[in-house]
Amino acid sequence: MITKIALITALVTALASGIAYADGELNIYTYGGYTSEDLIKKFESEYNVKVTISEYDTNDTALAKLKAGGHGFDLLVGASTYTPIFIKEGLIFKSNPNQMTNFRNVNKQWVDVPFDRGREYTAPWLINVVGVSVNTSVYQGDINTSAIIFDPPNELKGKINVQPEMLDIMGLAIHYLGGKELCTDDKVLLQKVRDKLLAAKKHWISMDYTTREPMIKGDYAASADWNGVALQERLQNKNIAFGYPQTGFPYWMDNIGVVSGAPNLENAKLFINFVMDPQNIALESDFTNFANGIDGSDRFMKSGIASAPEFAIPDKLKGAGYWATTCPPAIQKLYGAIWSEVRM
Repeated sequence: MITKIALITALVTALASGIAYADGELNIYTYGGYTSEDLIKKFESEYNVKVTISEYDTNDTALAKLKAGGHGFDLLVGASTYTPIFIKEGLIFKSNPNQMTNFRNVNKQWVDVPFDRGREYTAPWLINVVGVSVNTSVYQGDINTSAIIFDPPNELKGKINVQPEMLDIMGLAIHYLGGKELCTDDKVLLQKVRDKLLAAKKHWISMDYTTREPMIKGDYAASADWNGVALQERLQNKNIAFGYPQTGFPYWMDNIGVVSGAPNLENAKLFINFVMDPQNIALESDFTNFANGIDGSDRFMKSGIASAPEFAIPDKLKGAGYWATTCPPAIQKLYGAIWSEVRM
């Protein structure tokens, strides 16, 4: 009896101090090349859990896979624009990260977010901004403009890549042409957007997600890009600079949530709490060169993200940023029709 009481007391003490005991498996579904090996090894070592990473290319792919079922995933890392869809479709579980021990580390601005009010379903993963990467040895003009993509100067024509992310590019074009909202059903404006995109595409060399190596080598001279990728590019090519379009640019946040029906539910919750620890999420930021939403993590980063120009939005342009949100189905359909033409 004394042994049992002692064991129970030890477990209660351990839990109260934030220590958890675990074993078994954990299956994470996330973007390709987006997970720190050091982060995973640390979790595996601390909790004796074998982690398997499965990768996808787009959120649409992830959505289809989860809806099909039979996947065995425990955790999903996905974009803020798709989080409401995952919730509405019942694909992620109400795991209440807001009640976990390490939730106290989440920066206040990332708590009551529009895609998951109060954080009942997801915790912050990484944050990024969409702007333009430019090789300043090719182009010496203003880089804080979407004109680089939509009305490019002669020296950039035929050397521009555009990441094929519909809401990113549609949003940049809508704001460039005077729109004030990411989600709009203004037919006149959308006709202008469609015409501008089709005209601009003649000057693009590609529509590809893979921008880092071509920008570093000089195969691309400009690209619609994420700031974390732009930092990676500049670290290997000093001529690369990142611009924040003054007419408007989107903020994105990727989030992590428990998949409904997760076979390893407790390990999934344990991992979410684990990555809300500043020292742990710093490993992920160092690996990806993306910022995160956890206070104090910059003290543990080695990559210099905290002081990088790619993460220092000029004061005069901070008001130009907007949240990349989920548009209503009717608007998504309008955008999809335009995007299909652009992608042809």
